[in-house]
Amino acid sequence: MNPIYAQLGTTIFTTMSGLAVELGAVNLGQGFPETDGFPEVRTEAARAVVHDSNQYAPMKGTAALREAVAGFYGRTQGVCLDPAREVLVTSGATEAIAAALFALISPGDEVIVFEPMYDAYAPLIERAGGVVVRIRLSPPDWRFTEAQLSAAFSPRTRAVLLTTPNNPTTRLISPEDWALLARFCVSHEAYVISDEVWEQVIFDGVRHVGVLNLPELAGLGVKIGSAGKIFALTGWKVGFVCASEALVAQIAKAHQFLTFATPPMLQTAVAFGLNLPSARFAEAVAGLQRSRDLLQAGLAAEGFRTLSSEGTYFLNIDLKATGIDLGGADFALRAVREAGVATIPLEAFCTPDGPPLPVVRLCFAKSDETLYRGIEALKKARRLFV
Repeated sequence: MNPIYAQLGTTIFTTMSGLAVELGAVNLGQGFPETDGFPEVRTEAARAVVHDSNQYAPMKGTAALREAVAGFYGRTQGVCLDPAREVLVTSGATEAIAAALFALISPGDEVIVFEPMYDAYAPLIERAGGVVVRIRLSPPDWRFTEAQLSAAFSPRTRAVLLTTPNNPTTRLISPEDWALLARFCVSHEAYVISDEVWEQVIFDGVRHVGVLNLPELAGLGVKIGSAGKIFALTGWKVGFVCASEALVAQIAKAHQFLTFATPPMLQTAVAFGLNLPSARFAEAVAGLQRSRDLLQAGLAAEGFRTLSSEGTYFLNIDLKATGIDLGGADFALRAVREAGVATIPLEAFCTPDGPPLPVVRLCFAKSDETLYRGIEALKKARRLFV
């Protein structure tokens, strides 16, 4: 067995969801919406599966979808893309990340990541032969510093892999921090693989700034997007890679031997969805922001201290500031068993030998009923543990 995967155990996500089902707990740990997203996009997929082709799509994606991706990013982020040469469609964002890593790094190359981070990053880097270099970020602002970058970058640094907005911290990388990181990447000729799947789930009127918004990273930046996150259809697994022609051509070589192509009816539906009016996307974000505010206000009324939620589906509880003297993992396991609510500790997104992180993640992409039940269960947990 391959040692990279053989040593991986059961994830905390599987554990918590299993316990939630077994114990009948409110599940605020699952990181996807309680109901399916954009119905008009699903309807278009149903039409396409009956009336359009169901055979292999072009390896790089249908022309209609690549044009829709370029148009969407041009309208929403001011990014200018050639759809024929600078856009690649993949079977989900994780496949896009894998293809980028397999295509751009060689054995022994170092890849810098920021913890807490999406749990697929380290295994994929290692499977590509790379060496993971971790920068540990801390609450409440989760910002990296020039000193941290200086210590992490080396002559062997080939890439930086990051997320903005970040799951699980919810933080966006600011223009100032982008400029700092870009300076190091340019001087070391390091690629920036930017996982931007949450780019449409940003709150309080803030504008997304991604890797392709920085002219100095032209030729080094790889932007990864996700239709599943844009349309709240996480099971669809339709991703996008946007980069210079040279990088897209190289990443496509890895993609063709991973999944080769993505289901054509889903590509048709995503292309349709990306051309919806901007008001439709604003409506979806407003609904999620309302759910965030409902959960945040309900927890505050019960004495919980939460961290700022700038984007994603998530809100984090600061256990120490709340007066709960437990680590994140201990709290999560006790809360699901003793109070009937499933959460995710942010320690699960970090290396096991790192410093303690007394923060747990909640998903608010749920019905009001589920959120109210979750607040009541967390109220019980606070009474038990404070």
